[in-house]
Amino acid sequence: MDLFAASWAALRAAVADLADKDFEQPSGCAGWLVRDLVCHLIIDAQDVLITLATPAGTAPLTADATTYWQVTNDPPTGEDPLAALTVRLAAAYEDPALLKFHLDDVGAAAGRAAGLADPTARVTTQGQVLTVADYLTAYVLEWTLHHLDLTAHLPTVPGPSSESLAHSRAALERIAGAAFPASFTDEDVLLIGAGRRAPTDGQRAELGSLAGRLPLMLG
Repeated sequence: MDLFAASWAALRAAVADLADKDFEQPSGCAGWLVRDLVCHLIIDAQDVLITLATPAGTAPLTADATTYWQVTNDPPTGEDPLAALTVRLAAAYEDPALLKFHLDDVGAAAGRAAGLADPTARVTTQGQVLTVADYLTAYVLEWTLHHLDLTAHLPTVPGPSSESLAHSRAALERIAGAAFPASFTDEDVLLIGAGRRAPTDGQRAELGSLAGRLPLMLG
């Protein structure tokens, strides 16, 4: 729960400090500018609010922080309707200050709701039932990956914390069902494992059979 709050606050702070010109730079998400990524973060924040306000009562648990993720090996094609809508919405904001304001407004509300939520309560989202604690734990990986996406072409913008990176590496290794080579940094694991960057020939050799199962596209 604490790492959710810290990773989300760090990501929002990084966006708040962006210059207007930064919003036109590419992000680490293929085909998306930084403005598109920030718009996606607003939608993510809305999803957090909706999920925390959708109790599942005593319904049986169907997922945890690991199995919450739907995993494919196919990189996005750009044809997903929601992804296309996100790009159109981002462009409609026109002024980056409006994107910043909306993320700060909705994002702060999502952070407060998470802090007030009972970690043992059950919520439902995407047809799954999981505890609040597992749901928010899953989102640490989301925030950390997108923080790396935000800074992919903005090297002067502060990145995610070492704690968020280490947590997210462990989470991705659980999803993969295998450990990445010890020589890989946490950032290497996340960028290569989640399909943001192709491994070098040397890294591919170190990955061995795991290389054939990458990338892990999380949805």
